[in-house]
Amino acid sequence: MIKLYNTLTGKKEEFVPITPGKVHMYACGVTVYDFSHIGHARGAVAFDVIQRYFRRRGFDVKYVRNFTDVDDKIINRAREEKISPTEVAHKYIDAFQEDMKRLGVQRADVEPLATEHIKEMIEVIRRLVEKGHAYVASGDVNFRVRSFPEYGKLSKRNLDDLVAGARVDVNEQKEDPLDFVLWKASKPGEPAWDSPWGPGRPGWHIECTAMGFKHLGETFDIHAGGKDLIFPHHENEIAQSEGYSGKPFVNYWLHNGFVNINQEKMSKSLGNFFTIREILGKYDAEIVRLFLLSTHYRSPIDFSDANLKDARAGLDRFYTMKEGIANYLSGRKASEVKAEEVIEAGDRPLYEKIQSLPRIFEESMDDDFNTALAIGLIYDLVREVNKFLAEVGQKNEKGAYLLLAEAQAAFDDVARTLGIFQRKPEEWFGEARLGEHKVTISVEQIEEYIHLRNEARARKDWAEADRVRKILDDAGVALFDRSGGTVWKPK
Repeated sequence: MIKLYNTLTGKKEEFVPITPGKVHMYACGVTVYDFSHIGHARGAVAFDVIQRYFRRRGFDVKYVRNFTDVDDKIINRAREEKISPTEVAHKYIDAFQEDMKRLGVQRADVEPLATEHIKEMIEVIRRLVEKGHAYVASGDVNFRVRSFPEYGKLSKRNLDDLVAGARVDVNEQKEDPLDFVLWKASKPGEPAWDSPWGPGRPGWHIECTAMGFKHLGETFDIHAGGKDLIFPHHENEIAQSEGYSGKPFVNYWLHNGFVNINQEKMSKSLGNFFTIREILGKYDAEIVRLFLLSTHYRSPIDFSDANLKDARAGLDRFYTMKEGIANYLSGRKASEVKAEEVIEAGDRPLYEKIQSLPRIFEESMDDDFNTALAIGLIYDLVREVNKFLAEVGQKNEKGAYLLLAEAQAAFDDVARTLGIFQRKPEEWFGEARLGEHKVTISVEQIEEYIHLRNEARARKDWAEADRVRKILDDAGVALFDRSGGTVWKPK
């Protein structure tokens, strides 16, 4: 049974899909006027794992993640770059897709563009006007918030408090300062579409309603996004969607926590604002993905060099284990034996723990997709398997083979869902990590020096072997002599 925290009700609930065996899930995408930042990565990675997990549990998933490709910021960026708003949007959509691919984020099943759904938006707005939920004012169309009595049910905000607050923009064309725009009358030089209210373009909030309706229906299972979207964006989505259809819009609302930078809120004004590609220029993408998953998706997360170094150290331990398992299994064959016959009594608890890894992983993920707990359990088991590998020469060979083959399968199983721990050890310890460290020679040179050192060691020329090792050490390369040969990694 999967339980998830529903922002709408403020508690964990059992997930019961509208259609048995199917999950319809929508995540708010980015407004494409600039390169995406680490906050965008946080939500994208979290919801990527959630949709993967539903598929793992046998659900037929339809996952929709949109792009807002018409907006004031896009128009302003087009003026700055002296290109069209369409060119701006496609430039940054392509950049987003490149960033997501590097982070291991799978493409959504449907990735709609707002500008491809103008017809659907106009139809929703037209119906809202007919029902008295919206009104026309000088070519704009505004939603009449007080026509929807449940306004505030997602964010738990009171209308009177909102009116008294300073966050609400006052517009003379609005009947009430709380009302929000559904359709904007066009200004000269801006993108515009014909509508019953004159040429214009959609407001931001109406986009997700129209795209959600078209691709998932008037009521669907899950809507996801960052906590910053709860109010006003998602609150407004609910009001206009339910005002249109008279039905519940979404059954479960999921929101990921904020990213802080060195315990401060990320902000351009504070100079601690980082794009995904800036971060991936310094850290391997798998480090970033693991870091983002090592905290529960609803909790705030602190982005710092120290925390990223911890993630890197965790990957070192995992790939050391993976390498040790592969080296042991290589050249050996499985035999038709029972575990209780060949696994030593003292190792049977470890074997049983390995067998139970997929089950306890699912127990963690069933509890509101707790990747932090799941990764902690994985690391506990990695530590035990590495200890076993250190003593494997003293073990019954058939028993050791059986235990390590089971470990290899169990770790591979959970790794696919998390989207981490899936590389070959030599990739992790080699080229994949060069971007994070100062290494002054090429991979080819490193391999040649290792070959020379191995030849020197074979003829017991220890002075020459030490000399070569010193060359690599000075170049920022650490060597590790293991049973399967010498491996290296940047220091």
